[in-house]
Amino acid sequence: MRAKVELIAILKKIVADMGLEWPDKVSLEAPKDPNHGDLALNIAMVLAKPSKRNPRELAGEISGKLLEAASFIVAADIAGPGFINLRFSPEFWRETVTLVLGKGDSYGSSDSGKNKKVQVEFVSANPTGPLHIGHGRGAAIGDSMARIMRFAGYDVQTEYYINDAGKQMRILGLSVWLRLLELAGREVEWPDDWYRGEYIIDIARELWEKKPELPNLEPEKGKDICFEYAMQSILDGIKEDLRIFRVHHDIWFSERSLVQNGAVEQAFETLTRNGHTYEQDEAFWFRTTDLGDDKDRVLRKSDGSLTYFASDIAYHENKFNRDFEYLVDVWGADHHGYVPRMRAAITALGKPKDSFDVILVQLVNLMQNGQQIAMSTRAGKFETLIDVIKEVGTDAARFMFLSRKSDSPLDFDLELVKQRTMDNPVYYVQYAHARICSIMRKAEESGLKLNKENSGEYQRYLVQESELGLLRRVDAFTELVASAASALAPHHISYYLMELARELHGFYASHQVLNAEDANVVQARLYLLLTVRQVLRNGLDLLGVSAPESM
Repeated sequence: MRAKVELIAILKKIVADMGLEWPDKVSLEAPKDPNHGDLALNIAMVLAKPSKRNPRELAGEISGKLLEAASFIVAADIAGPGFINLRFSPEFWRETVTLVLGKGDSYGSSDSGKNKKVQVEFVSANPTGPLHIGHGRGAAIGDSMARIMRFAGYDVQTEYYINDAGKQMRILGLSVWLRLLELAGREVEWPDDWYRGEYIIDIARELWEKKPELPNLEPEKGKDICFEYAMQSILDGIKEDLRIFRVHHDIWFSERSLVQNGAVEQAFETLTRNGHTYEQDEAFWFRTTDLGDDKDRVLRKSDGSLTYFASDIAYHENKFNRDFEYLVDVWGADHHGYVPRMRAAITALGKPKDSFDVILVQLVNLMQNGQQIAMSTRAGKFETLIDVIKEVGTDAARFMFLSRKSDSPLDFDLELVKQRTMDNPVYYVQYAHARICSIMRKAEESGLKLNKENSGEYQRYLVQESELGLLRRVDAFTELVASAASALAPHHISYYLMELARELHGFYASHQVLNAEDANVVQARLYLLLTVRQVLRNGLDLLGVSAPESM
């Protein structure tokens, strides 16, 4: 709320004039019941002990000083043990119209991030098959998180970590090689852990057409060619799917490059220098138990091979070496046990604990006709992200993925999100925007032309509680974006948009706009709707969802 900054400055002066120190635990929050005012303030209770005064008596004194210093406060009531409930003037809320229309697409942005350099790494699926809807949820969350943080003033770069090294990628190469031999009429012995999807056959057939001599090559050479071709083919498909899904990565980072440029050994040296490694049973160990993990972890096995953890440590040190101050990783919820391990590594690298965070993304249960659709990449039985997009569209998919807290399971009902009804969350919000656009077209057709610079002339005609309620909701947007950025909670935006849309639909159902009796009220309400439309558009953009002008 824009009043908070000014209020805190006024309160700090009041506290200083009283000879007291500013307390850390002051809160200014909107009360759950709007009948109690616009903001509830606990400062009198926090200052009661250091001032040796009764909190209600202290609240009375502070309330009087606030009313004198802040012209936009019309009431300061004392409640309970010493809460101060503040109510702002209607003029304060009406000014929101001018503010929003003046800022336009930038309304809701702030400098709360203070240009802090942040890296958000997300999706990072092994390029062993197409993206499924679980990857889609992580993609929507990571991309929207980056959008929100940029809007809140952070300097954000997004990254995809290509897992192009390790066992799974060698299995991919082997799977394509065996399929290619099968297509060539050779006898094949199938291992237990090969990839069975139809896409493996397609890749093998395509590669064989390009290189007909391939089945006759030495097996190891053939497998290497199959591995490189399959990985690039799948990666190209992943990039195209993400483009369609409106997801952008600034950097595509190769895991193999870490080994090739010595980054892994460099990370080992850092850990050893900081006293966190030892050798035992011919293996190289990281003493993570000293840093909160449940057991120590192997980095280099006795056979000389590296663990995944070794590469991950090197990768995160590489991130810090690129001058990122804050790292945000988006991981599947099945990696929750990996978080303490990675936090231990960050600390061992000499970085602050709060310089690293993880957003855990729970599974998506894809539902159709009341039945859950089974998914398994290796068995080839899974619903790909692109299939879902083709079925319901990017807007619906993104909004649904962002409609719940990331660490909560999500039932994705294909039939629901295709419905053009108010029961469909994305339709509900988008229709609010389209409804306002329709009203604006009708206004223009009737000869009404609005000039945003003249909105202030009509604000005084916004007197209904429902009108001021919409403006209160709009005013909360900037603070909400900043809060969503700091809490790594993009679902806060979708919740907010649902509430704003609900209030807009309710207002439209109970109030005349173009047919209001007073021409001044018509103008005032049109400006109010323009204000709401702008915030709906800005919020949807943070989710990567379009704001249609007709539906």
